[in-house]
Amino acid sequence: MIILNAIYPATPNARFDADYYRDSHMPMCKRVLGAACTGIAFHAGLSGGAPGSAPPFVAIGTLYFDSLEDFQTAFPPKAAELMADIPNYTDITPVIQISDVALHDVSAGAAVHA
Repeated sequence: MIILNAIYPATPNARFDADYYRDSHMPMCKRVLGAACTGIAFHAGLSGGAPGSAPPFVAIGTLYFDSLEDFQTAFPPKAAELMADIPNYTDITPVIQISDVALHDVSAGAAVHA
């Protein structure tokens, strides 16, 4: 499994519309990327590692793909369209990371990807 994480660092005076991101942008990503995008996730920053500390990231958006090839086929032709939506929800430049998921266990008894 391959994921693309769009990571939005918490910066002073930054604007981030979490409702728009969750309800409009992420579903748009799934729709535009079609069957190649097998899932989406929205992670809203709540805290840093120490109790009461600010989160280092406002949000992280995750797009799931079965393979690097699926990602490389689906994403580049749609990247400009997806990036054009960014001003609708934030003025933060996202940090993008593409990762191979070596372990994915979201609940007891779930299959582990190795």
